[in-house]
Formats: sequence, structure tokens, C-alpha cells
Amino acid sequence: MKWAEISIAASAEETDVIAEIFHEVGASGVVIEDPALVQSYLEEGLYDYSAVASEAEADRVTIKAYLPADEDLDGRLRDFETRVETMAKRIGSSERHSISCQTVRDEDWEDNWKAYFHTGKVGALIVIQPAWETYEASPDDIVVRLDPGSAFGTGTHPTTAMCIRAMEELVRGGMRVFDVGTGSGVLAIAAAKLGAGEVLAMDCERRAARIAARNASWNGVDGIVRTGVSDLLAAFDGKADLICANLVADLVIRLFEALDAHLAPGGALLASGIIDTRVADVTKAAEARGFLIDRIIEEAGWAAMVIRRTGEVEGGA
Repeated sequence: MKWAEISIAASAEETDVIAEIFHEVGASGVVIEDPALVQSYLEEGLYDYSAVASEAEADRVTIKAYLPADEDLDGRLRDFETRVETMAKRIGSSERHSISCQTVRDEDWEDNWKAYFHTGKVGALIVIQPAWETYEASPDDIVVRLDPGSAFGTGTHPTTAMCIRAMEELVRGGMRVFDVGTGSGVLAIAAAKLGAGEVLAMDCERRAARIAARNASWNGVDGIVRTGVSDLLAAFDGKADLICANLVADLVIRLFEALDAHLAPGGALLASGIIDTRVADVTKAAEARGFLIDRIIEEAGWAAMVIRRTGEVEGGA
């Protein structure tokens, strides 16, 4: 299968919004080349890349995403361009964004991920280790070995890292966990390694579900993690003590339609992938369905939210 690599240069302030737009038009993965982040990796000794951007380029971020090179590509590109123009007008930017497109093969797509994905500790316990790197774990480390392939989810993006840190507090031994939009399976595997007794991980894309199953097997948790294909919660059976959904705001809002039927008493929804300007929208949708926000975690313009039934939140009505 061939993919179209779409690339756009933007200011650091626009990065998160453009990344969300990419996901909204159906991108299967987003790569962010941020010179400031590269510099921080160099200073921390986590990266040996030496071609650092010049000072003049340091405030420019390149965002790349991958769309299937099929008959829908032209329409998705037009939609993307329109959304970017709308975003620029909304924030008062006069900048003209240059968008480029090139075709890559599956194997090239996967190799591109490897250039930006390195071993890192994303929580107090969880370490994400790319399958092609070696890592000497400390006694307290919980290592998740991962090859995202063409599925979204390396564990290092703020939306995923916030989920993992929250899961280190929320997951209890033996609990049942749902991972909605599992992508590479990173959250499902982390839940299993943190002690969950059963994890059901599903994605709307069959390819992602296969990649998640492979990663679960590599981590020795395939007896705990069960994968499948589902549009949000449609194919999930029964109830879960914790439902993880690292999506985008509009999809999180859609989850509330079926959340009560799938959330066990005392359970929580851990929702992420929410750009900070959409927190109010998610809060309003939650409250309309009888849920309250228990906790909001914010990082780099993104938010993760722990959501419970109104009567189960301390101080709730």
C-alpha cells in the first residue's frame, strides 16, 4: 500500500491545532519535527542527532502526516487546506502555509517513524522502548516494547504520555479496561503491565488492530489484551472499570452517547487527545449526559480528562 506524506511548516503555537486537523481528516500518524524539542533531547543526552536547526529556523515546526494514497486523497487534501486557512484566520495569522505532498511506501512510512522515536520514560514507572532499540531496565521500570508500524501511538506524544501517567494511578489489579481507538496498542499494553486483569482494545482500522495484537504478543500480555475492530464503543461487550480514549474532542463527545452502558459503577473514562481550547466543549457534553470532570491534566496545549458519573465525583451533585 502507498501513502501520501503531507508536510506543512508552521509556528510552534499552531502545531497542536494543525496536528488535530490532520487527525480530523483521517491521518494515520503525525510526525512533528520541532527544533526546540531536538535541542532539549541533545541537552538531556537522549538524542545524538547533530543537524540542529539554525536560530532563524528554531521557531519553525514541520508537521508531517500520512494519508492513504487512494481516490479520496484529493478531497482530504482540499479539506485539510480549508481547515488550515480557517485556523489561520481565527488566530489572526497572516502567514501563508506551504503544503507539500509526496508518495511513500509502507516500509518507508515505518522507517520515518524510527527516526523520531526513541526509548523514554513517560511516567513514574512506564518506559516506552522501540522494538529496534536496546534498553537496560532498572528494577522499578515497567517496559513497553513497541513497533507502531502504520498505527498511531508511540507513547511519547503528550496526549499518550498524559494517559500513561494517569493510568499509573488509576489502574488497579484485576480491573477490566477498555482501550477505544487503540492504535499501536500502547495504552492497552501499559494497562496490562500495570495489573489489569482483562483489556479489550479496539480500533476502527483493522490494520491497527493487527498491529496492536502483535505488540501485545511481543510484550507477553496477549493473554490479557484482546484486540478487535470497533467504531468507538459499538463492538465492546459488557462494562469496564476504566475506559481509555485517546482520540480527538469530537470523538470523545460522541462517546458519551454509549458511555453509561459500558462504564462499571465507580468506573472512570480517561479521555485524551483534546486540544485545550476544546475542554469546555467536552465538559458541557459530559455534564449533559450525567457525568462530571474529576480531574484535568494539561501539557503542551493538550488536555487529558478523568470523567466519572455525577454522583461518584467528590463534591458532585
